Amino acid sequence: MTRPRTMRFDVLASTGSANHSTGSANQGLRRAQPTRRFGALLAAAALAATLAGCAAGGGTATPSASPPASSGASVLPPVIVDLGAVDGTEVEVPVGGTVDLVGDDEHFLAWTAELSDPEVAEFVPGKDDGSAQFNPGLTALAEGDTEVTLTNDESGEKLEFTLVVVPAS
Repeated sequence: MTRPRTMRFDVLASTGSANHSTGSANQGLRRAQPTRRFGALLAAAALAATLAGCAAGGGTATPSASPPASSGASVLPPVIVDLGAVDGTEVEVPVGGTVDLVGDDEHFLAWTAELSDPEVAEFVPGKDDGSAQFNPGLTALAEGDTEVTLTNDESGEKLEFTLVVVPAS
């Protein structure tokens, strides 16, 4: 295996006789040009990889429930809720938003939920797909309130709180 060639970047800052024994300032600039080309190639490769990743989804278009990007809509950040502190509280989330239930790294797959009004929100169980672990959570479907009862059969925990879904702003 060959070692990559090392380039000196301090030559660009020098002018005149302080060229760090590399010759004239023009030699330093010529030496830096491959770095610029490499940077441009790296940027082009990153763009090509991004576009290839977008195209890899398949050749057929599928309908999307999300509005087009030009409408100014954006993805809402999740509301982070600690399972150790949620019992007996009220959690507010906008329509279309999500609640990420955190704080149980050991039994996160065993949480289940009962919602008093399943038209207001839905429970999303935790999962482990082999490459990443996902916390359980809730997705806000419509304005309103719903009582949420979380149960974990592995740890024996039972938590209750009110989820209030407000209009998206």
